[in-house]
Amino acid sequence: MITKTEVINLITKKLPSSKVFVENIKGNDHLQVTVIASEFNGLSLVKQHQLVYSALKEELASETIHALALKTESPN
Repeated sequence: MITKTEVINLITKKLPSSKVFVENIKGNDHLQVTVIASEFNGLSLVKQHQLVYSALKEELASETIHALALKTESPN
């Protein structure tokens, strides 16, 4: 089981400028995450998602996070 705070901390460690919002969709392993970060400026949606996935790589591989609905955007 992973907490919302742990998810937020992992993402902000990788993307320090980010604002992260986490909701449990089903149980504690199906999450909806919204990330707003200036690091996304000029990046494609795929690249933005890859950055977030890289921050949660271990949790996704171990299925601590089983499903992730992800929304990313830059603040501008």
